[in-house]
Amino acid sequence: MAHIHDLNALEQAAAVRRREVSPVEITEHYLDRIARLDPRVGAYVTVTPELALEQAHKVEARVLAGEDLSPLAGVPIPIKDLNLVKGVPIRFGSATYEDFVAPVDDSLVERLGEAGTIMLGKTATPEFGLPCYTETSVSPPSRTPWDLSRSAGGSSGGAAAAVAAGLAPAAQGSDGAGSIRIPASACGLFGLKPSRGRISFAPIVPDLAGLSTNGPITRTVADAAALLDVMAHHSPGDLYHAPPPELGSFGAYAGRDPGRLRIARYAEPLVPGAVLDPEVLAAYEHASAALAALGHEVVDIDPPFGPELVPRFVTLWYAFSCMHPVDLARQDRLRPLTAWLRERGFATPAPDFLQAQSALQFATRMGLRATDPYDAVLTPTLTQPPRPVGWFEDVDDPEETFERMKRFAAFPAVYNASGQPAVNLPLYWSAEGLPIGVMLAGRFGDEGTLISVSSQIEAARGGFWGGRRPAVW
Repeated sequence: MAHIHDLNALEQAAAVRRREVSPVEITEHYLDRIARLDPRVGAYVTVTPELALEQAHKVEARVLAGEDLSPLAGVPIPIKDLNLVKGVPIRFGSATYEDFVAPVDDSLVERLGEAGTIMLGKTATPEFGLPCYTETSVSPPSRTPWDLSRSAGGSSGGAAAAVAAGLAPAAQGSDGAGSIRIPASACGLFGLKPSRGRISFAPIVPDLAGLSTNGPITRTVADAAALLDVMAHHSPGDLYHAPPPELGSFGAYAGRDPGRLRIARYAEPLVPGAVLDPEVLAAYEHASAALAALGHEVVDIDPPFGPELVPRFVTLWYAFSCMHPVDLARQDRLRPLTAWLRERGFATPAPDFLQAQSALQFATRMGLRATDPYDAVLTPTLTQPPRPVGWFEDVDDPEETFERMKRFAAFPAVYNASGQPAVNLPLYWSAEGLPIGVMLAGRFGDEGTLISVSSQIEAARGGFWGGRRPAVW
């Protein structure tokens, strides 16, 4: 058999059901790799070997008892350090929470546990999940395994780095302005931001404007679909609900012929001053050609959203930076960017916040009129290849860091505002060997079409990585 980490998540689960490998062996394999390799990668902020092995032994007992197992039973799935796991420290990427232990599980974590997945630990995230790069005061920087001098992106940077380095077969991430798709692009992975209301944030985290959602980060489309099937749920009190998949499960769409689709495309960044790197433009044209070669109609359109959305979204970002309570005695531990964002957030009047949210909803309604005639919309995911570690903060002040973030991640946040599902497709590697993703967005509630067409492209290529492996693999 190949090395355990060479198998994707569904392959590992199938091997467990056939009793070719045990959940304990899988868990020990990953814990060993994490101990040896993660100091170079920076994927994990907390590793939980005792808890992981306890969970693995419980799944193994169910296997030996001949129980019916879920499709991902025995598969390790780490949890991002913005999500609560009862009894496990959670830092939210911040030194202000260095001694805080989660009092409850997020409902998402409960569902992953019920499915028999195993939590290896908590993956690194930037402070409160605010930046698009993962460099904190509580753990080493998260680096893309394809070039360890460069950032894995953020805010699910640790999750993506873990999957791309073979330190987990798949991972849970979350996305409020591109935080799944950004690191998926930087790490050469398939990342899926679901529709608004697809996955509950119960019991503690509010959904408010509906910008953020949890979602899967994987090496294959089928793994992401299977993980989404586990993660998708509603809880009493949720403000948003997404409709169930028409085929009954998201896994049913993986490998299904999507038919001939009409796919719109545009590559003009929403953010003033953002410029596409030539390699990014090459990745965009490469993806367009790949979709056309599969028989899809690819149509150029004008950008459905204008730059006037940017300050409105920024107003919400300022306000949401204040969501985490911080002990006054520990405020000096905040990183400069976080302190700068929170200062502006606390100075934002409630009417300004409501006007910004209203304007975003109006713009979304107008934009969807332009894109709804199409089955999907293609854009770049980012404007540049992965940035060097430290690049975002190698400036004179936090405001310039924030400007660099906006110009770098000029595309993904649109679909957080609209609530549409969107994926990163890892179809292109630069001349330097760096992954550069493209983004496909779908109609609200229609993750199924994105999964079908993504798996079609994946199959046509013989797998996204095409035999590539990062050096740390």
